[in-house]
Amino acid sequence: MTEQTYYTLKDGNKIPVIGFGTWQAENGDIAKQAVKSALESGYRHIDTAMIYGNETSVGEAIKESGIPRDELFVTTKLWNHDHSYDKAKQAINESLERLGLDYLDLYLIHWPNPIDYRDNWKEANAGSWKAMEEAVDEGKIKSIGVSNFLIHHLKALEETAVIQPVINQIYLNPSDQQHEIVDYCRNNGIILEAYSPLGTGDIFKLKELERIADTHNKTVAQVVLRWSLQKGFLPLPKSVTPSRIKENIELFDFELSEFDMGLIDALQGKAGSARNPDEVTF
Repeated sequence: MTEQTYYTLKDGNKIPVIGFGTWQAENGDIAKQAVKSALESGYRHIDTAMIYGNETSVGEAIKESGIPRDELFVTTKLWNHDHSYDKAKQAINESLERLGLDYLDLYLIHWPNPIDYRDNWKEANAGSWKAMEEAVDEGKIKSIGVSNFLIHHLKALEETAVIQPVINQIYLNPSDQQHEIVDYCRNNGIILEAYSPLGTGDIFKLKELERIADTHNKTVAQVVLRWSLQKGFLPLPKSVTPSRIKENIELFDFELSEFDMGLIDALQGKAGSARNPDEVTF
């Protein structure tokens, strides 16, 4: 990837079309070196979250990279116990402090219906969102969005939101294509970020993907990530292995045919599916 390619969010800000995910990258040297490897490989979009516990290391890697801040796109997320206006305001400031940044490019509500707020999730989300909107006005955040939201969660948020969400980050890969929420987001100008874009390990056992990969002289991971890009999604592959980190961004020198895309589309349900956000126990 020699030149950054971007999507334009509906608030006018630009976001690189692939990001580096840091879930399960342990805080400390592991997370810091993974992010450094990603930046050296050409990623300019780094995705973390308060609950990942690695914001400090992500921030250190960004600082030590020497890459100008305005060339980077950094995302973090509001965790479940911090829903509501006051808690969200504090959580935003704490994430900025851990990351060592003056502003965030994107801030997301991580889950729509945490167990602690199950009886009043709509009000809790509305309060959190108001705090996020104020942080935009204060220059602490550039864009705001959500994660794991289904249609009814988005519609509830729309009732009170002044700024509409620009992103919905969801579990999205050939095994779970989440057609209903994908269609809703597309119809409303919300870009879909794909976390776990390679699904579970089972996706690498699917013979259909191996054959397509062999045809293009690419890996299964590259084929699945390319499928995600050609769908108009924004994949967030994660790894702590430098060679795989580099491999996962080498997606711009080949294209899948309509036949290839159809074969991959047919893999729905073959390697895991998303959690129901209304039933999570955290």
